Amino acid sequence: MNKDLSGDVAIVTGGAGGLGEATVCALVESGCAVVIADMNDERGEAVAAELGGRVRYVRTDVLDDAAVSAAIETAQSLGTLRYAVTAHGGFGVADRVVNRSGEPAPMDGFRKTVDLYLNGTYNVMRLVSAAVSQAEPNEDGERGAVVTTASIAAYEGQIGQTSYAAAKAGVVGLTLAAARDLSAAGIRVVCIAPGTMKTPIMESVGAEMLAKFEAAVPFPKRLGKPSEYGALVVHALTNPYLNGEVIRLDGAQRFGPR
Repeated sequence: MNKDLSGDVAIVTGGAGGLGEATVCALVESGCAVVIADMNDERGEAVAAELGGRVRYVRTDVLDDAAVSAAIETAQSLGTLRYAVTAHGGFGVADRVVNRSGEPAPMDGFRKTVDLYLNGTYNVMRLVSAAVSQAEPNEDGERGAVVTTASIAAYEGQIGQTSYAAAKAGVVGLTLAAARDLSAAGIRVVCIAPGTMKTPIMESVGAEMLAKFEAAVPFPKRLGKPSEYGALVVHALTNPYLNGEVIRLDGAQRFGPR
């Protein structure tokens, strides 16, 4: 499989940390130019400076059309924009639908979670895909691809995860329908559903909790590496027959209720 993405450009939302940063590194190693679309100015600028070359940081709120458009313009200045990877995150709430006191969960947390993970994903997909649809197709008629990020919580949401599970299930549901929509434009859509990954946020829970999480993974008996996510993104972008599919990346883990 050809892993050379030289001359192509990708936008990675959430590219300043965790899975997104690992993806940026993997894409650069494959010859791709990258726009890091994030809200973490300090880390985003640092990653861009570390990688150098055809890597740029653009402060991007995924729900802001003007901000996403600015990221697209920067990407187009680097070469042919063909790819989007949505790996943004950073917000979550832990609310039961009805708590132990009989009170309903606040709607605000649910709205914000769905906005960030589902609406933000769709907004980036629609705006970047419109730009990619103007690119010259290759010999297969392909112009580009979009890789989105769900979670295995989309399938096995745990207690207190209703908002996150619903948002990520929406990203899963978006995959095939969007692939069918975008087929006329020659754009593929692939979704990755990670399990428990060893991101900086996850590492902050401490050694005791990390050991508990690792024990729940059948094999390999550890948390997933962000670099493994990045490698799967590169494969999804370079395998032309992979389309409309959700791929679990979880070491055979299945979440229990808690």
